[in-house]
Amino acid sequence: MRGKSQAKVTDTVIRPGRVDDVDTMHAALLRLGTHIGAHHEITSTPDDLRRYGFGEKPAFSALIAEVGGEFAGLCLHFPIFSTWMGRPGVYVQDLYVEHRFRGRRIGERLLRRVARDCRKEGGVYLRLSVDTDNETAKAFYERLGIAWSDYEQVQKIVGEAFFAFADAPEDER
Repeated sequence: MRGKSQAKVTDTVIRPGRVDDVDTMHAALLRLGTHIGAHHEITSTPDDLRRYGFGEKPAFSALIAEVGGEFAGLCLHFPIFSTWMGRPGVYVQDLYVEHRFRGRRIGERLLRRVARDCRKEGGVYLRLSVDTDNETAKAFYERLGIAWSDYEQVQKIVGEAFFAFADAPEDER
């Protein structure tokens, strides 16, 4: 009898994430952070995921990949909208595949499912960001036709700077 980690690709199931997956999802995000050398930046907790992903007004959706009933991967995403195209799309926040399941097209299957679900809702594009040092991920996305945008860059403001910005009086310049 073959072990769970040796299950065939055909044994892969992709399903929506559920609230009872939160601990597994958070553990996967911590492994992703460690993989890219940014584990110290992860301050979320399973309770945060539970509250913001499965509460009254979910801020994200998740897909879970399982191989032979064992957790194999995660794709966390949310809807976005392009005013220039006048159409909705989807933003992939996190894509993670367990190391022992890599090379089985699980990441590709997760992304294709997200794209397919988005298209059913009228969406016309998928967007994501890649850690600048993650050459493996960059090559993976390029192979799938998800190209680097040479005319945009991500800008962000977080933490105390964000709070100061948000709380500043509107007449302050």
